[in-house]
Amino acid sequence: MSFAGMAPQAGLGGMNEQEQKYAKMIQSGMESCVVKTIMAGGIGFALGGAFGLFMSSMSYDTPLTPQGQAIANLPVREQIRRGFKDMGSRSYSSAKNFALVGAVFSGTECCIESLRAKSDLTNSVVSGCITGGVLARNAGPQAALLGCGGFAAFSTAIDAYMRMPGDS
Repeated sequence: MSFAGMAPQAGLGGMNEQEQKYAKMIQSGMESCVVKTIMAGGIGFALGGAFGLFMSSMSYDTPLTPQGQAIANLPVREQIRRGFKDMGSRSYSSAKNFALVGAVFSGTECCIESLRAKSDLTNSVVSGCITGGVLARNAGPQAALLGCGGFAAFSTAIDAYMRMPGDS
């Protein structure tokens, strides 16, 4: 990088040899399916935790239900303690689910893209189908097929939207 009044440096963008090696190492790491899968799982965990925290704070028991009456009869300190405990457990559960979805989808899409040596909508369709089927496998074959179709359609729609040309 050169600023006004400075002579440009040799190399890629003014980087020295050590910086170039480091940049290449980071770039090759970011192209690795393992790194992409771990990053997608980590980001999914963080976003899922935030989403779970938000959703659990919106879920409250009214005194009209038997569970709500039992909680309303407790001291305020115990109500707050139970509320925070519930928020934490729901947030953690949501975080684990988002991490799993992100890691499975990202990993399968990266592997498919590496095998096909193409980056197109077919990768989203196939990886979405695999992800949906894997996530719904415990509910039986019909649920796995429905999960496959639903997740494939959703991931294809998102990928098609993201590939649309901008309004430049």
